[in-house]
Amino acid sequence: MQKIELPKLRKIDPNKPKKKKILLLSDDLRMHSGIATMSKEFVMGTVDKYDWVQLGAAVKHPDEGKVFDLSADVIKETNVADASLKIYACSGYGNPQILQQIMNIEKPDAILHFTDPRFWGWLYQIEHSIRQFIPLMYYNIWDDLPYPHWNESAYESCDLIMNISRQTQNIVKNVLQKHPKPDWAVQWVPHGVNSKKFFPITELSPTWDEYQSFLKNFRSNHDFDFIFFWNNRNIRRKQPGDLILAFKQFCDKLPSEKAKRCALFMHTQISDANGTDLMAVKLAVAPDCNVIFSDQPVDVKVLNFYYNMCDVTVNVASNEGFGISWCESLHAGTPIINNVTGGLQDACRFEDDNKWIEFDTDFPTNHAGTYRKHGKWAMPIYPSNRSLQGSPQTPYIFDDRCASDDIAIAMYYWYTQSKEKREQCGMAGHDWVNGTESNMSAKRMSERFIECIDECFEKWTPRQKFTMYKIEPKKKLENVGII
Repeated sequence: MQKIELPKLRKIDPNKPKKKKILLLSDDLRMHSGIATMSKEFVMGTVDKYDWVQLGAAVKHPDEGKVFDLSADVIKETNVADASLKIYACSGYGNPQILQQIMNIEKPDAILHFTDPRFWGWLYQIEHSIRQFIPLMYYNIWDDLPYPHWNESAYESCDLIMNISRQTQNIVKNVLQKHPKPDWAVQWVPHGVNSKKFFPITELSPTWDEYQSFLKNFRSNHDFDFIFFWNNRNIRRKQPGDLILAFKQFCDKLPSEKAKRCALFMHTQISDANGTDLMAVKLAVAPDCNVIFSDQPVDVKVLNFYYNMCDVTVNVASNEGFGISWCESLHAGTPIINNVTGGLQDACRFEDDNKWIEFDTDFPTNHAGTYRKHGKWAMPIYPSNRSLQGSPQTPYIFDDRCASDDIAIAMYYWYTQSKEKREQCGMAGHDWVNGTESNMSAKRMSERFIECIDECFEKWTPRQKFTMYKIEPKKKLENVGII
């Protein structure tokens, strides 16, 4: 059993009302994954309302077994005087024994799980013993069809399910049709990007001078007229190889001199065991094209420089729960190209009669292009084929793959638009993701967390310890107990 260091005790002001304490199970929020980034955003955005403890996971955590009290750092960053955050570092995805240790020490008022339920299967095997005392909440990322009925037991095990996309919310409701939850227990809470970190840089921006210096340095080595940006992990479902091939096809549409002035800028690992060797791909299929790799982690400020510097951001993942890069791009005022799958559909804002389309049992996805009218900041790509992928843990999920020549056409569309039009479209997207309809700002995400979690605390009822059955001879088992 993994041993955990006991944290140092902190002084508590007895005159202040006690805040609810939430135990978060997710990627260590100090890491660079999308799960970690979003975990940090909603934790930092709600420290005035809740105390936070995290079982911070990593595949092989360098600080395994250690405890970090980050309260002082959080107080400094948020100006919340009584902010509280602790992280219990864990390799892998924990186990019941580690969870019990943390619960005995911290005595949380609720548990919130945020990542793929497959990685924390043990949690849902012990949900009954947890929910006798505190609610179990889940921030759901499942992204594509067919409806994952093999997730039903996990969904049923949660008192509150918050969903990162409108399609994800519909998936949960349909999986739970036999045992539906009340509306308050299945909510849409999209990811939100921090507008103080991702924004259009103008002469009035505090980072203007630094940005100009960055551009000068970048252009000294790479001077291009048009840049496509790709910011994703190098894994198969993100289709990085297909994107390089598409860029080659795009370049072939242009006169050679103009093609030489275009670039594909990929911020990712060049080689990944879960993806491919992108340099080898580039040399094989696009040897004469400008494919530039940025494979070192950068801080948020530089990442915002990337979005502002580039003309269009591309996300052509074959399935995606949300896809944070497109949202960061729109916050920076840069238009997007998106595959029409999973949560990426939200980015396009497809509409019918001027209303943002809804997903339901009869209409679970727009991948076939049933509705074509969309936000002007997006150029959607409709998948050319759907293959049914699977594994023992994930028996089935559609892989919505878009053709490379369709990606090239979308690239060509944005390339042929004037700079002024691209900027107008990008700013329309900026206004939308920061507006009340989309709820895709970090501030609104945190507000939605508080709304949903507080309602759960208010309406939650503990599970009964036992389910009682009345047994009568020669009759079927009849449930007469309390659930």
